[in-house]
Amino acid sequence: MTARAMNETAISDRLSQLAESAQGDTVSLDWILSQLHERAFGLFLLVLALPCCIPFLYGIPQIVSLPLMFVSAQILFGRQTPWLPARLATRRVSVEGLHNLSRRAGPSLRRIEAISRPRQAQLTRPPLDRVVGLALVLFSASILVPLPGTNTVPGFAVVLISMGLLQRDGILVIFGFVLGTAWIATLIFAGATLVSLIKTWMGF
Repeated sequence: MTARAMNETAISDRLSQLAESAQGDTVSLDWILSQLHERAFGLFLLVLALPCCIPFLYGIPQIVSLPLMFVSAQILFGRQTPWLPARLATRRVSVEGLHNLSRRAGPSLRRIEAISRPRQAQLTRPPLDRVVGLALVLFSASILVPLPGTNTVPGFAVVLISMGLLQRDGILVIFGFVLGTAWIATLIFAGATLVSLIKTWMGF
C-alpha cells in the first residue's frame, strides 16, 4: 500500500492495519513511527494517547508520556516529520496490546470520524499549530502526575486534538484544548488547595 493510499484510509482502519502488520510479541515505538508515513504526527500522537484514556491504568501511560511530550515539542518547534531519540525509540509495546487497542478504540474513533470534517483548518496548520503543540506538551506532562486516574482526562484531550489534526478539524482541536486546559487548571487549583491545607494544619 502506498503512502498516498494510507493517507486516505480511515483512521480507525489505519489503526487496525498497524496492529495486523506487527510481527512477534512486541514492537518498538520506532517501528510504529516508521509505519505511519504522511500522517505520522497525528497518528503517532493518537496511538500513544489512546492507552492513557483507560481509567486507573498504570505503567503504559508512564511509558508513552515522555514520547508524547517529545513529539508534541516537535510540533511546537515546527518540525515537519516526527523523530525519536534512541532511548525513546527502543521502548516496546506488546502486539497483543496493539490489537486490544484497535478493537477497543475502533468504535469510538469511527463515531468521531463520522462527525468530523475539515473546518477551522487554520488551527491545524502553521503557525497556529505551534500553539497546539505547546498545549500538547502540557497535557502530556500532566499524564505523569502520580495520582489515580490522572492519565484519563489529558489522554482524551490529546486524542481529540490528534483527531483534529488528522481530520483538519479545528473544532475538535478546540474541544481537546478546552478539556486539557480545564484539567490543568483543576490540577493547579487542587495543588494550591492541598498546600494551603497543609500550611494551616502545620500552623504556618
